[in-house]
Amino acid sequence: MTLPPIREWWPQLTDEARLDVFEHAPHLGEIAREQIREITGAVVGMVEELTADDLDYARSETEKGS
Repeated sequence: MTLPPIREWWPQLTDEARLDVFEHAPHLGEIAREQIREITGAVVGMVEELTADDLDYARSETEKGS
């Protein structure tokens, strides 16, 4: 299982799933995993982790949206 690049799925996540990402980082919560599966078609398991670069991207994109 490999987590698809964050740029492929982050823009399409709901606010609830984005919050789920931050609450469970560096792992992904169930809400985020399910939405990433729906968006990308990838199998995203419980062991998948976001990298520091992924989290920096997510924070940056969240700040832009504020």
